[in-house]
Amino acid sequence: MQVNCWEFKSCGREPGGSREAELGSCPAATDASNEGVNRGRMSGRICWAVAGTLCDGEVQASSAKKKHTCFACEFFERVRLEEGDYFHLICPGS
Repeated sequence: MQVNCWEFKSCGREPGGSREAELGSCPAATDASNEGVNRGRMSGRICWAVAGTLCDGEVQASSAKKKHTCFACEFFERVRLEEGDYFHLICPGS
């Protein structure tokens, strides 16, 4: 497995994280339907396609509304480069 978004961003919204009580659990850290996508744990390496993640200090709404912010994110770029030809932009089965 590779580094996941909550590890890279240190947001603290993963289960047991420092900000979980304040902001709730991040869906990227708890949604098992994308386990293994882009070699991540849960949805941790396809966070841009998951509503309710924390970006720029704010909980984001739908993935459609946050895509411009996410596509400019250094974590998104890191995953894209690490995965190369195997990169998933959207959740499989969407």
